[in-house]
Amino acid sequence: MRANLFIVEDEMPIVTLLKYNLEKEGHKVDYAVNGEDAIRNIKEKNPDLILLDWMLPDISGVEVCKNLKRSNLHKNIPIIMLTAKGEEEDKLKGFETGADDYVTKPFSQKELIARVNALLKRSKPSVAADVVVFEDLKVDRVQRRVYRADKQVIVGPTEFKLIDFLIKNPKRVYSREQLLNSVWGDDIYVESRTIDVHIRRLRKAINIDGKKDLIRTVRSAGYSLDA
Repeated sequence: MRANLFIVEDEMPIVTLLKYNLEKEGHKVDYAVNGEDAIRNIKEKNPDLILLDWMLPDISGVEVCKNLKRSNLHKNIPIIMLTAKGEEEDKLKGFETGADDYVTKPFSQKELIARVNALLKRSKPSVAADVVVFEDLKVDRVQRRVYRADKQVIVGPTEFKLIDFLIKNPKRVYSREQLLNSVWGDDIYVESRTIDVHIRRLRKAINIDGKKDLIRTVRSAGYSLDA
């Protein structure tokens, strides 16, 4: 399983430990140390799951959660609330704002990772599944193979990462910058137009034998996997 996770936590030792353990599981992890930065970055990156601290230096995690749940584009992102508040009333307040799970500090890293993976499997099957299908396109994440109408098509490593990312959220339009950040990573500099080159290669590979084009170009916006 490889998901894009986002941590919102102002205590850097906790961020560092969480990031290390989640990346060991194969996940890609970004983070913010305050609520304002978190909201801005989450709406740009659209992660698969959020780990959200209740107590933040500017706005509370509860307010961050409320803000995201009001957005049609981001309301379905699962959120695990991290907090030292362990009273039943506090937990209920967290759930009422839209949190999907609740972990009280201090917590076991193994338990938290298990909760993350379980929530991904339940709420984001296209992220957690070993084999994902859209129309007649199939991506096998274990064998790292792509099939079109049960016929294997050959794609390069970068093209595989692209189609594996796009198939997580079919019909969602991603900008070039979002694709660069999610597929290449924030710390690697690549020209945004490089995306166009790899999209052309991917199209050529999967649109075999006169099959319909499954990659939609949205002018001035980006690309999506769409029939």
